[in-house]
Amino acid sequence: MKKDFSCCCSSLIPSRETTSFYLLGVLIALYMLAGAATFSSLERPAELQAHQVWERRLRDFSREHKISCEDLKRLLRHYEEARTAGIRTERGRALWDIPGAFYFVGTVVSTIGFGVTAPSTVTGKVFLVFYGLLGCSATILFFNLFLERVITLLSLHIFWCHGRRSRHSRLEGRASESDGNEDWKPSVYQITLILFVAVLLVACVAASLYSAMEGWTYLESLYFCFVAFSTVGFGDFVSGQREHHEDTQAYQVANCLLMLLGVCCTYSLFNAISVIIKQGLNWMLKMLAWMYSGAVQYRLQLQPLFKLCFCDSEPTICYCEDDSLHRQRVQAVFSSAHSMLWRSSVPSAIGKCLCDEAKVETVCHRNYDRGQDNYSYEKNEDYATPLPT
Repeated sequence: MKKDFSCCCSSLIPSRETTSFYLLGVLIALYMLAGAATFSSLERPAELQAHQVWERRLRDFSREHKISCEDLKRLLRHYEEARTAGIRTERGRALWDIPGAFYFVGTVVSTIGFGVTAPSTVTGKVFLVFYGLLGCSATILFFNLFLERVITLLSLHIFWCHGRRSRHSRLEGRASESDGNEDWKPSVYQITLILFVAVLLVACVAASLYSAMEGWTYLESLYFCFVAFSTVGFGDFVSGQREHHEDTQAYQVANCLLMLLGVCCTYSLFNAISVIIKQGLNWMLKMLAWMYSGAVQYRLQLQPLFKLCFCDSEPTICYCEDDSLHRQRVQAVFSSAHSMLWRSSVPSAIGKCLCDEAKVETVCHRNYDRGQDNYSYEKNEDYATPLPT
């Protein structure tokens, strides 16, 4: 008794959402590998050169001041611990006063996390876990509500522009262009383009401010804006850490507002781009399904070609089997040197057995009589056709 495995096989076939999830994971892994290879080729030589320069300076300083390298490295480790606690060799702004602490919690709840300021006490680290758990969740909710309102406003604006253009078309007598105005919806590409322009404008304005107040180049300021607005937060560039910024209240307020606006707009842009990526994944799945169905159909068309029959050297009669399961006797052919020549007989799509000649010098007419069957062969360029006599 045969077992029915159809239900088991159907349960093993992944759904469209699962396939999209796996495909996205594979693409992200490939994207990360490509990024790792690119950044490694770009940054690794500079890292090796910096290590060489640092070792040379350390040896020169140790030789000049007659200090062992081990003692000097021990002092540098103490300096790193002090820097982690917020102590700087140059005098700067306080890190844990009310403005500094407010800047710190802003980087926590926005998930930027520059890393310049971090709690050093055990109590502060434990409190940060619970504080960030609630604060990050509330901020993400705020970002989602901001995204909903931005998408709604942009959709209404685009729909209003489309309706206005349709009214102009009706006035010009082109009523056919405005027939589907009620069913028209704004495209995700239009919203993505508007959000990209908004993020670019905010970044350019913020970069001009940071370039003037922080002493960075404009390119470094744009780099900081992307790192901060995308909540990556490397910490190599941090705004508002100089001493003379303490008394500049306007700059502190502008810095916070630009940071908040930039993070919200960038979060909205990332969500719109993710929708486009999902559409791309759906298109890839459709293309893979189309290619698979085409391959299956092609395989079904070529399925008769897998039934091969060969003419043996011993018997003079071989049988070619086609789709209709009819058998046709084919006479072997001898060359002018009377040596046996073999043929591979492949059934065609129309049920005719085509005997393709592998090596033919001279094919002669030869009769074969056995009982009631009488066959003869004649030469053909591509295949030999059995002719009843």
